[in-house]
This record gives sequence, C-alpha cells and structure tokens, in this order.
Amino acid sequence: MSLRATLCAIAATMLVATAAGAADNYPTRPIRVISPFPAGSASDTVSRVVLDQVSQIIGQPMVIETKPGAGGIVGFADVAKADPDGYTVVTSSTSLGTGAVLHSHLPYDPAGDFAPVVMFGVSPNVLVASTQTGFKTVADLVAAAKANPGKLTFASAGVGSSSHMAGERLRLAANIDVRHVPFRDQGLTEVMAGRIDYYFIPLAAAASALNSGKLNILAVSSLKRIALLPDVPSIAEAGYPKAEFNFWVGISAPAKTPRTVIDKLHEATEKALQDPALQEKLAKLGVEPKLMSVDAFAKFVKDDLVATVQLAKDAHIEPVD
Repeated sequence: MSLRATLCAIAATMLVATAAGAADNYPTRPIRVISPFPAGSASDTVSRVVLDQVSQIIGQPMVIETKPGAGGIVGFADVAKADPDGYTVVTSSTSLGTGAVLHSHLPYDPAGDFAPVVMFGVSPNVLVASTQTGFKTVADLVAAAKANPGKLTFASAGVGSSSHMAGERLRLAANIDVRHVPFRDQGLTEVMAGRIDYYFIPLAAAASALNSGKLNILAVSSLKRIALLPDVPSIAEAGYPKAEFNFWVGISAPAKTPRTVIDKLHEATEKALQDPALQEKLAKLGVEPKLMSVDAFAKFVKDDLVATVQLAKDAHIEPVD
C-alpha cells in the first residue's frame, strides 16, 4: 500500500472513530427541535409537553423552534438538509404524509430523507356539530346529508389537514355528498356560530371549546372510546369503522443519523412517556402514548404515508402545486 493510501485509510478510520465517540457521548449540547407548525397547533402543543420532560432525562435542553410555512414544508425541509448528528430533529406527525399528497414537488423525500425516532402518541379528532343543526348523533348527521345532497358543510384547518382527512374518511365510509370548507384558523368559530354544520377537530385543539354550549359532540374518530370523553361514542360504534382517523405525533431526525443517537433519544422519550404525571398531562389533551420500537415506528410512518396517499386518491384530493 502506498503512503498516500495508508494515510487516507488512517484518516477514514479516525473519522469513523470520532463519529462513534460523538454518538457515544451524545448529547453534549442543546438539541434543536423544529416544529413545522405554529405554536398552539396540536403537534406543537403535544411536543412541548413531552420534550420538557425528555430534556430533564437527557440532561440537555430540547429547544423547540417554530418554523411554520407552506403547510409544514419549510420546517421539514430545514431538517431534511441538516447535519445528521442528532442535534436537529423535527416534530413529525400525520402532516408528513399529507404534505406528500398535496405537493407534486417537495424539497425533500418524506420517506427517504427522515429517520423516524420515537412516537409520542395518537389522538382522535372529535366530530362536533353546531347546536343549530340539531344533530345529536352521527346517524342524525348522515341522515340529513342523505336527505339534502350537497347541502351540508364541514370545516377543516385546510386541504390535507387532519380535520379534512377525517372528514373525507366519513364522507367515503357513509357515502354522503357534503361540501368541504377549508379555513386558516376560524373553522371552529364558524361551526359554533352555525354557519358551518360540522367539524372533525383535533382533540388537543378543541378542548377549550367543548363545554361552550354551542357544540354537540357526536363521536371521536377512533375505534374505541377515549378516557377523556367516556360518554362519547367512537366512530366505529356509530357504525363507520372505516372512518377511523388518529392524529399521531413523534420525532424524526435527518436520514443517516447514527442509530446509537436515535436509540438514545428513543429510550429517553419512552422513559418520559411511562411517567404517570406526563401520561396525565397527555390524557388532558386527549393523547394516548404509544410505545413502540424504532423499527416499528419506522414501519408505522411508512404505512401511514401509503394510507394517506390512498385516501387522497379515493377522495380525489389533487395536489395544490
């Protein structure tokens, strides 16, 4: 072997050793957590509750930086091109899949540019209707929709949002003709005022309005009832199991992040999620922790992406650009 080749081999070995050493000592400085959606959004709210405790476990701050824009694209793109060293991660969620169906050309690959790290939990949406509609059950809503094709309206937080996707699942499962009306941030207000008929709103975002007296709670978009709303039937109980929809939140890192780093973040987060005090906080947000291995979470994210693409196809949701 030539001297040059020998020196190159030594340099490569040293780089690998240095990277391994850095991974073993991880983390040694604050971790930047990009939140692709505004403060107060469902994913942002859940992430702050969980990561506050994870910070205490790992001994380093997990600094959440909101970077909203273009339906999450700005934040996800930032992390996709970040160094894969574990010091920049993103609060990934159901929106990772919806972004893929709404945009023909993304500045990142939703499946290939991220390494799923850990699942925080899942939360159903709550099907609420204006009290002015008189709907008390899902059956009431479906009957009215069938009697008045094209007349009923449902709100969402925008095309491709979890509220839109949940609404489309019910539309397809019940075979009803209803109109989707997207809003930037006033959908719930419009339902409470009676100008829009119903809304599948994320539970974490709806908590403060459920006792307003202006909404009837018809169902939760899960297969089973949830502890926070024990008297509210699930969408499966209402007769539409195919309308199940759960919003999930977790953390992803840039692709090629060392597995040892991913495992450390995963283990610390799952330790936090097993704390009864944290579970109680999440329950108040309607979030159920879901403990699963790194590989199981990666499969979950992949399957969710496939299911979202299929839903968009079935519902004829076209890319916006």
